[in-house]
Amino acid sequence: MNERQLLVTFDHADDLLSAVETARRERWSIVDVFTPYAVHGLDRAMGLRPSRLTWVCFICGAIGGLGMLWFQHWVAAIAWPINVGGKPWNSLPADVPVAFEMMILLAAFGSVFALLAVSRLYPGKKAVMPSGEITDDRFVMVIRQDNAAFDADAARDLFEQAGAVDVRERVTDEEL
Repeated sequence: MNERQLLVTFDHADDLLSAVETARRERWSIVDVFTPYAVHGLDRAMGLRPSRLTWVCFICGAIGGLGMLWFQHWVAAIAWPINVGGKPWNSLPADVPVAFEMMILLAAFGSVFALLAVSRLYPGKKAVMPSGEITDDRFVMVIRQDNAAFDADAARDLFEQAGAVDVRERVTDEEL
């Protein structure tokens, strides 16, 4: 399906932040914002929810740590108990370093795979960049022209007053 979009380019992050707030105030649909570096406060200005990736990391880490503690206890005390100098079979302090390492390993792998799944990044996926300038020094906001009431000329004037360097329209059949 073809989609009409408005690409708004800025030189400065402050201009971009004010334009994002203006677009949200006008209830325009912001597809995405591309920046050459992280802009603090942009996620709040776009109205994005906090990431749930931290919960995925916590759950994967807890599964890794607790699973390894259980496995070491099962091996040492239940499946194959060996009497080594009268030491206890289920010694927790000896199990902690390995459990900690497994917790870190599963938390890291779980976070990476969850990020790739949520972002729909997979091998062979073609990158869709709205402009080659964003990898260097420009900030680009992409707005979806999703209804007939959207006036591109009025939006162009509004963004140029907000400090936009370039405002152009494009029709795309790709999803960003």
